[in-house]
Amino acid sequence: MLHARAYRESSLLLEIFSRQHGRVGLVARGARGAKSRWRNVLQPFRPLLLGWRMRGELGNLSEAEQVAALPLAPGDALFCGLYINELLMRALHRGDPHPELFDAYRFLLQQLASQLPPQALLRTFEKQLLESMGFALALAHEPASGELVQAEGWYHFHPVNGPVRETVAAGELPRKGQKLVSGAALLALDSGHIEEQHMQELKRLMRRVLRYHLGDKPLVSQTLFT
Repeated sequence: MLHARAYRESSLLLEIFSRQHGRVGLVARGARGAKSRWRNVLQPFRPLLLGWRMRGELGNLSEAEQVAALPLAPGDALFCGLYINELLMRALHRGDPHPELFDAYRFLLQQLASQLPPQALLRTFEKQLLESMGFALALAHEPASGELVQAEGWYHFHPVNGPVRETVAAGELPRKGQKLVSGAALLALDSGHIEEQHMQELKRLMRRVLRYHLGDKPLVSQTLFT
């Protein structure tokens, strides 16, 4: 379940992410009632077995069963879960299946629940999300020139056109405000082996790329992170 809000007197309007159907809007009638059979079942970040009947744009929830899984602990893991759910709400259209992304999302929640360091996990998932949206990132080569990205180089990165190498004198760092990313960080993101020294520049890079594709409206959950 990505999101839930009150609907009418005692119901909930749910946004769920399904492996076969993608994002789906459902009405859970009476779910907020004291005697509802779903009162403690419809929880975010927990795998659910759901049944519903579609009526137009929204479906009516008919069955819900929780699958055993570790919950997200309060703190960083929970904040990361909120961020990813909001990101999926912004990025995915209803009724558009993304089975590989669903598997990646479930795997990410399992890793977060296991208290693994989250930042590299988030960057990898953001990359997978962009690929599912049709915006795969060029990370290992410069599309314009065909040159391979060099670990020691510094690059301007355009969300569509990819990296373009910038001239930086050997042994020097880019000037503040240039918004360059190192070739080493791009190659780390491409391989999935992200080390601590790449975390901050990749976070800044992915925020710029996601803002380009999703619009300037800020993600509320990003305020939970520095």
